[in-house]
Amino acid sequence: MKAKRLLLLIALIWPALSWAGQSCEEKPLTPETFRLAMQTAQTVQQRLDQLGSDVVVLGRMGQDLSKYNLRYTHAGIVYRIEPDRRWRVAHLLNDCGTDHSELWYEGLGNFFLDDMFRFDSVALVPPPDVAARLRARMEQPPRLREMFTSRYNLLAYPFSTRYENSNVWVLEQLAAAESHETTIRSREQAQMWLKLNGYQPTEIKLGPLTRLGGRMFKANVAFDDHPNELRFADRIQTVSVDSIIHFLDSREEGWKIEEIAGPAPRRY
Repeated sequence: MKAKRLLLLIALIWPALSWAGQSCEEKPLTPETFRLAMQTAQTVQQRLDQLGSDVVVLGRMGQDLSKYNLRYTHAGIVYRIEPDRRWRVAHLLNDCGTDHSELWYEGLGNFFLDDMFRFDSVALVPPPDVAARLRARMEQPPRLREMFTSRYNLLAYPFSTRYENSNVWVLEQLAAAESHETTIRSREQAQMWLKLNGYQPTEIKLGPLTRLGGRMFKANVAFDDHPNELRFADRIQTVSVDSIIHFLDSREEGWKIEEIAGPAPRRY
């Protein structure tokens, strides 16, 4: 009986931690969700057109993470493509229910066409020299894969190359674009640069039951990349959009952080 109660408790706790990438719940697309996603995409596109940069980091709010004092769950890199100057999003997504991921390139509408908690978003606009280097990377897909690992972990440790998730991929691309001392060509080099430049990951307290539940029930959750001294103290460090914002803002290079309010659901 104790084992059954333990499993039930874990099953109740764990769903709150589905907080990066895309939702894997089987829910039909409603007309209201489609309207909100398309209206959000239009609002974001209009604002991107005004920001004066051809490449921007874009964050969205897929889940409610207020219990962890976090707002945004998932980030991608948006950039203009030629010749029609449309905005395109590059981001890493998990194949639902598996430990595998892939890089996706799609329009703004698809980026928001998910089971979103809210349709607010945040745009991180790089200073011109960083923008030029990041834009050059976006034009060369092989370079984007230099720091891509298909083994996915929702709570990947930022300083290990065993796994990767969506926010880790974005952060490492930014490290490559930010570095002007040396050319970064690997995840190991990107992580070393981030350490040397003071990046601080988000630390969350899961508790042993939640941590155990994730490993037992989720193929896309692992903790064996985390240092033992942190893992066994239930201190899980990972890359959040908020931690990326804090890091870029602390560099005092001229990054602009702009929150974009999303549309409100209709009241019937």
